[in-house]
Amino acid sequence: MVMGQGSSADDGRGSNAYDAIVVGGGHNGLVAAAYLARAGARTICLEARAKTGGAADTSAPWPELPGVRVTTYSYVVSLLPSHIVADLSLAAHGYRVHPMGPYYQAWPDGSSLTLTADDARANHDAIARFSRRDADAMPRWDAWLSGLASVLGPLLTTAPPRLGSKRPPDVWDTLRLAWRLRGLDVRRTADVTRLFTMSMNDLLDDWFESEQVKACLTVNGIIGTWAGPASPGTAYVMAHHSIGDVGDGHLGSWGFPEGGMGAVSDAIRRAAEGFGATVRTSAPVRRVRTRSGRVTGVALESGEELDAPVVVTTLHPKTAFLSQLDPRELPEDFVEDIRRYKTRSGVVKINLALGELPNFRANPGTSPQLHHTGALELCLSPEYAERAFQDARAGRAATAPFSDGVIPTVLDKTLAPEGIHVLSLFTQWVPESWSADPHREELEAYADRVLAGYAELAPNLVGSVLARQVLGPWDLETELGLLGGNIFHGELSAEQLFHMRPAPGYADYRTPIHGLYQGSSGTHGGGGVCGIPGWQAARAVLEDRRRLDARLRGGLTSRGARRGG
Repeated sequence: MVMGQGSSADDGRGSNAYDAIVVGGGHNGLVAAAYLARAGARTICLEARAKTGGAADTSAPWPELPGVRVTTYSYVVSLLPSHIVADLSLAAHGYRVHPMGPYYQAWPDGSSLTLTADDARANHDAIARFSRRDADAMPRWDAWLSGLASVLGPLLTTAPPRLGSKRPPDVWDTLRLAWRLRGLDVRRTADVTRLFTMSMNDLLDDWFESEQVKACLTVNGIIGTWAGPASPGTAYVMAHHSIGDVGDGHLGSWGFPEGGMGAVSDAIRRAAEGFGATVRTSAPVRRVRTRSGRVTGVALESGEELDAPVVVTTLHPKTAFLSQLDPRELPEDFVEDIRRYKTRSGVVKINLALGELPNFRANPGTSPQLHHTGALELCLSPEYAERAFQDARAGRAATAPFSDGVIPTVLDKTLAPEGIHVLSLFTQWVPESWSADPHREELEAYADRVLAGYAELAPNLVGSVLARQVLGPWDLETELGLLGGNIFHGELSAEQLFHMRPAPGYADYRTPIHGLYQGSSGTHGGGGVCGIPGWQAARAVLEDRRRLDARLRGGLTSRGARRGG
């Protein structure tokens, strides 16, 4: 065993002493707690809310509709590496995913485009109705993305080095990264550079001519961003969402977890508890306790204090370092980097209970069809999405919002009784300042416009709505601690990626405080329900423990032993 040698409450240290404390019971916190407990550490995970899961949540918001449950915030799973699923035996704890169907966009003129992940011939025929040139280009686009995924996928599970540091261990880490990227030739390096710097519009214009094709492909470049498709860097956001399951090498393999997104969190929690971790809810942490630059534990809002030589925080970086620590305990440049860390949003989640499936003019019928199993987009063109963003930038909610919709109940029969479906709409944009106040009336009017947009494509939609729930940036910040309502714990912009996330010099899941680690979505790999930050934080803890043990046995002093504690 590692850390504490399987210590327990009767080892003389008292019931409030632990080997490791995890702050935050979202999916990343639960992953970190599971790995630490699996390694033999006496671990406790503390969640402020009455339930674990954070944004990976399933709820029953409508008492008048018994048996109807929704994926409250996040709504599909991807990027969860297969090694995490295997290491934590998540399938044995109820983790099951229904593969998601195609991307589907309809237009008011009665046309539509369906793009599948595994039927190149069907894609070619569908695209050729709009552009034969684009139909011929799509296989090359898919191959290009697959090639980039072979580079970016492994990087998502790589701890960033301290680029620019002259210390031998850091130089060694940088050289190891360079060796891993040795397969990048001049052309591939240029492609990666384009991703990080180009707008989605410019990238798609290089490949395609049809506005319909570009509309469908625009979606992945703007989800969760405070940026329209004309903004530089949105090409990378597209790639981030397109990598899919990096563990299995599948590109864009999204799916609906049975039981909703809360079932993912529940499976991870059961795994953590099965390894011996304690998970406490309704246990908000007021501050992380330190002494002489080293973590000593946490103090809860209740006044209770817990002791541990290791704390992993999975909260938003601004909360973790500016609210739960005294900034005077941290280096000035680090504090300034965290203060500058951008976390704008403007997203609105709309959950609907439907009496029947949408009946699209382009593909009539209310019985389940292929397009009902996938993503139902409301993005009529790249310019349509850009106008929505520009509205929000100007301080008003979008007149014609963009939306990414799914109906998980077509595949997952556990979420609603027969005859009722749940439509989950992830929409954008409202002003980023709306995170400061509820804006209830304006949000309801905004939701009306989203439904009106879909009604132009599927006229029965508005009349089929049995109930709805509208959650804006204020709800995401207040309920989940997602500052600004940003679902990624910080924008996925070029200056906030890899070795810069959340601050240069501290992207390796360690912090300036000895024994304090970070594993939120605001670290590298974060964005989506992937568990990578929680896993990486636990890895950093265990690696530093091994190095410290080696040092105590007479081994060499290491960077990890000094920085991580």
